[in-house]
Amino acid sequence: MALPSITANEAGISTYNRLWTNAQKDLDAQLQTEREQFLQPEKDHVKAFRMLAASYINYLQIFHRLEEAHSHLIHQQKRAAIRRVLDGVIGRILEMKKEMVGLENSEFHYTDNVIEDLKLLPVQIPIPEYFVKENLEGLQQREKTLHEILLNAGLETEKPVEAMRFEEAIKMIQVAERARQGRRRALFMKQIHLEEKRKRHTKLQEQTGPDPDDAATCIQKVWRGYIQRKKTEKMREEEMIFLGMSNPPHLRALRSTPHMHTRQEDALQAEVQERHEEEFIKDKLRETEGLDIRETLQDQIRQCFMECRHIIGRFPDYPAKEAGGSMAIFSQKTPEQVLLQKQLEKSMISVSFSPLFSLFWITAVWQNRDEGRDFLQDHDPELIKAEKREEVEEEIRVQVMVSLAHRTIDSLYRELAEEGVLIKAKPVNLSDYVGEYSYLGTTLRQVNIEPMPSLADIRQLIALYGILPLGSQTAHEKAPLVKALLLAGPTGVGKRMLVHAICTETGANLFNLSPSNIGGKYPGKNGLQMMLHMVLKVAKQLQPSVVWIGDTEKTFYKAVPKAEEQMNPKRLEKILPKFLKALKAEDRVLLVGTTSRPFDAKIKPFCKVYQKIILIPRPDYASRFVLWKHAITQHGGEITKLLSISCLAKLSDGFTQGCIVQVVRAVLSELRLLQMARKPLCTAEFLTPLASQDPVYNEEEETFKVMLRAVLTGSLSSSPAMI
Repeated sequence: MALPSITANEAGISTYNRLWTNAQKDLDAQLQTEREQFLQPEKDHVKAFRMLAASYINYLQIFHRLEEAHSHLIHQQKRAAIRRVLDGVIGRILEMKKEMVGLENSEFHYTDNVIEDLKLLPVQIPIPEYFVKENLEGLQQREKTLHEILLNAGLETEKPVEAMRFEEAIKMIQVAERARQGRRRALFMKQIHLEEKRKRHTKLQEQTGPDPDDAATCIQKVWRGYIQRKKTEKMREEEMIFLGMSNPPHLRALRSTPHMHTRQEDALQAEVQERHEEEFIKDKLRETEGLDIRETLQDQIRQCFMECRHIIGRFPDYPAKEAGGSMAIFSQKTPEQVLLQKQLEKSMISVSFSPLFSLFWITAVWQNRDEGRDFLQDHDPELIKAEKREEVEEEIRVQVMVSLAHRTIDSLYRELAEEGVLIKAKPVNLSDYVGEYSYLGTTLRQVNIEPMPSLADIRQLIALYGILPLGSQTAHEKAPLVKALLLAGPTGVGKRMLVHAICTETGANLFNLSPSNIGGKYPGKNGLQMMLHMVLKVAKQLQPSVVWIGDTEKTFYKAVPKAEEQMNPKRLEKILPKFLKALKAEDRVLLVGTTSRPFDAKIKPFCKVYQKIILIPRPDYASRFVLWKHAITQHGGEITKLLSISCLAKLSDGFTQGCIVQVVRAVLSELRLLQMARKPLCTAEFLTPLASQDPVYNEEEETFKVMLRAVLTGSLSSSPAMI
């Protein structure tokens, strides 16, 4: 009897069901172990850390298997069940990490001995696929919208056309040449045809006389010219009347009447002239002062809303039409007006219709007016300008209130993108941050040498504090909350790349609040408050979101350099703590700062804002070896016996990842790639470009280490690097 065949799909389902089952069993066993081990407090720090590290590693193993099962299973109910367990495991990993940091007073842990005891290999934290997949369609639409906004605003250009193949290029040239020859031949044939037609026309005209069509065309030209001249005269006359340099037709007819109509004519002429001048003055005011009026009104409205929010804890409702609409916001009286109001109320005079107000206006305007030079007793343009200014302010006030009261998330999103505050994240994965695991951490500590963290450790911290909380709503709400993260390290170690990797792995928006980017934008205190309010509103509504501050040490400068005073780099210093305070556990918004000179900042407020500080070092030998190999192959190079990666890794000691990538790009030009087949790469080709790069010296790296150690231990004043 033949056994039924098993399809590949059924085998795969069975495999991932078994993977899920085994992971669940390991999770139950781990929870039981924790109940037994953590009942009694452990006083020995070394033993306690080994227990925590073992649990942390076990959770990572379980996390890895659960994520793999979740990403491959198709059954939606099974995926939902695994998803709940995954969120719980992520939260538990973050809790374990917090306990380990508190125990060792360091973000970096060296667990190579624990991994060896468990007979395991180092496990990197996996990034669950559902972080992006569950909202893939919305993310693609948002990316398309952002691309269109940046394209229309001129902040982005279309991608260059990719180079075509050689055969396609030849075919395109052939088509273009044949088309050119066809156009030339068509033009030549057209000239021959026109010449023959001209000769036939000349011969026919000699025989029969003038052509009737030509005569009709000549008459049409004359008539159309006459009509156009009449229209032009009429338009010129209307323009002269509008400018007050000529009288309307009915007034010109009155000039032929006796003197009894002279006074009426003069009054009508003055009225028309004044009306035209009023319109001209109003248009001029709208053109010259409209922008300033708009900005002033916007500042007043924002200040009013901000003060109300500070007092009552939320933004006030827009005033109803019955309550005066937006005019209610500007109805504040001066102390003199309030005093006058009270006096009128006490005197039992009707405030609304009191003749005193017109009397005050007459006294203020006309009593002490010098009219000695006003011989014509004509209208005063300045009074008209003051009156029309109020009308212009009223028109602009309505426009401003409508634009502010009905702002949608889409409009805020568009404005932030057009201003360059909301930017497009580069598609970079965390796995692209190449670096090797350190296997000697525990060994170095046993001989009292503090090891530098490896790039694999950096990847783990970025995943723990940036990607996992932003990707999982449950983990963000219930696990230890990290609102702000600082990446500190020399130039070229990949700080900005890690920021973009966080956004790519979670599908997060990226807001750029770097001092160099927001300098000159949204000026003034009210403008700054409004910008942060817009960023916070969009970031919360379209979460997850990352708010990035590059060169963040400038925000906390000890002394602002004269060259940067105009940029006002410290404008965010006092408002950032309030910004972070507004972020709640349910808001998947992360503030990420990057700095290559943290020692230029005032350390106390600097560390108060950034809850977690991650020092990113220059790569060690193992990481440089992997990086050289990866960069060369990624840029089209081939590694042969003539190219010693080990030699390049040793010679590049002290150089950052950015330096290595720049060297590879400089060597592997298009011409060099074409020569690869007959001229393989050799080690010497990379030495000259490498020598032109600036390394990170031991003194600079030691300064970073001292600063970080002082921050973690709280001894801010004991380190000379802090001065």
